[in-house]
Amino acid sequence: MIKHILSAACICFAMFGQAQSKNNTGSLRMSKETLQDKIRGGWAGQTIGVTFGGPYEFKYNGTFIQANQPLTWYDGYLKKTMTDIPGLYDDIYMDLTFVDILERVGFDAPVDSFANSFARAGYDLWFANQAARYNILQGIKAPASGEPKNNLQADAIDYQIEADYSGLMHPGMPNAASVLNDKIGHIMNYGDGWYGGVFVGAMYSIAFTSSDVSYVVKEALKTIPVKSEFYQCIADVIKWHKQYPDWHSTWFELQKKWANDMVCPQGVFVPFNIDAKINAAYVVLGLLYGNGDYAKTLDISTRAGQDADCNPSTAGGVLG
Repeated sequence: MIKHILSAACICFAMFGQAQSKNNTGSLRMSKETLQDKIRGGWAGQTIGVTFGGPYEFKYNGTFIQANQPLTWYDGYLKKTMTDIPGLYDDIYMDLTFVDILERVGFDAPVDSFANSFARAGYDLWFANQAARYNILQGIKAPASGEPKNNLQADAIDYQIEADYSGLMHPGMPNAASVLNDKIGHIMNYGDGWYGGVFVGAMYSIAFTSSDVSYVVKEALKTIPVKSEFYQCIADVIKWHKQYPDWHSTWFELQKKWANDMVCPQGVFVPFNIDAKINAAYVVLGLLYGNGDYAKTLDISTRAGQDADCNPSTAGGVLG
């Protein structure tokens, strides 16, 4: 499967010619070997990240993991986790489902190809993905399957955690990634849930052109409407990062302003929060305060709590 991903990205890179970098008026030139290394790094980064944060997923809601609590990792941990808890990797297997369709049918594949493929797959799904699966199997086709009137989880994190492939397949071309996300992301998400996928895809795409995480985050945010709450939430993280040297202070600001989850029935009266924007904020929290350090980035995005496996997965993939 990874061979197909590499091939598709190389083809896409060639089709669009020389990808443009916002911080360089010239063209981005990259060898095939470098491109492949970055793509492999993206997939490895997110796989390691979701494994690292797995034990803490929704165990710390409305609070963060204290610094004196060690986070588990040891040799062989990833293989053991993938074997024992395959359902943890919805971040990965949903991506691969879409990549498989793109590889077999092509970039012009109709939305029903993607929708029917994951709806009939044998793996476990949750929240917006599961609601979309139910809708599709009941005859509500995409994109209606993701519309809020049919899917109460439309603002949830689902497409945000599975849009990584779109950026990896569009190196240096965030707008092209957004076009693909417009087709696929609305199968299960609208609003913040969809914006999260667009933002993540853009970060992956821009990360091919720059190792400056602050630049990557700021440029990716340009793909999101300024008046949306998603944009405002991430813009706050950027602002508070400049204001506070310690990530915990920014975490508290996020908790005060953005922690209410009214989009998921399970989170209305409890601290549980599957909303895309607050979890995207924890991704950006890790990226900005981690400042390019992979281990530190994963540590912060995990310790921030809530969806503590998906968030380090996204952050780790962007750095990868």
